[in-house]
Amino acid sequence: MDIKIYQDLCIKSKIIWTKHSLERMQERDISRADVKNGIMAGEIIEEYPDDYPNPSCLIFGYAVDNRILHIVAGCDNLNIYIITVYFPDAKKFMDDLKTRKKR
Repeated sequence: MDIKIYQDLCIKSKIIWTKHSLERMQERDISRADVKNGIMAGEIIEEYPDDYPNPSCLIFGYAVDNRILHIVAGCDNLNIYIITVYFPDAKKFMDDLKTRKKR
C-alpha cells in the first residue's frame, strides 16, 4: 500500500465517510479537516491487505492542532473509505505511538 494513493484521493476529495467513522469522530471531537490533514501528513504503519470489501491500513498522522491521530481507512483506488479515527492510546502502542505493544 502506498500513502501517495491515499493523498492523491484526499486532494481530489474522493473520501467516503462511514457512519461509524462519523459517529466516532463526533464522540472524539475529531473533524474532517483533522482526518484530511492526517492523511496528507501521514504514513502507513499497519497494512490489512485481506480486509473486505477493500484492503485497508492504519495511518499515523496529525490533526490540524498537531495531536497525533490514527486513521483506519480502506481504498479501492477510486475512493478512500474512512473506517474509524482515534487518538492512539499509550497503553496499546509503544512510545512512538506507531508500534503496537505485544499482548
